[in-house]
Amino acid sequence: MDEFHRGTCLCGAVKYRLSTELKAVTHCHCSQCRKGHGAAFATYASAPALALTIMTGANSLQAFESSRGVTRQFCSRCGSSMFWTDSTGPFSEWISIALGTLDTPLRPNKQKHVFVSSKADWYDINDQHPQTD
Repeated sequence: MDEFHRGTCLCGAVKYRLSTELKAVTHCHCSQCRKGHGAAFATYASAPALALTIMTGANSLQAFESSRGVTRQFCSRCGSSMFWTDSTGPFSEWISIALGTLDTPLRPNKQKHVFVSSKADWYDINDQHPQTD
């Protein structure tokens, strides 16, 4: 299997690899992502779910359904946000990876901000990437 990326949670219990390049780098400003990451926004990119292999720590992953059909996964040991999926939409066979967990370089040529109407009032977006509500 070709390997494009590897990543881990903060404590190293969960280790994964991806067999494809990541797509759709997105900075999400919704309140769920802000609360789940404890930050102004969360940055994710997506890949077909079958391209993700959990190398170690699958038993450390906990799942939480944050809204109808949306499941977020995090490490039960250190709390790192790892992945999310949406079983109801057109990308139900894809998984989004929290980019802060990557251990390999990623140089995306496109990025976007979403749910900017929900962004933290103390944060200003200061780049030229597209923005949507």
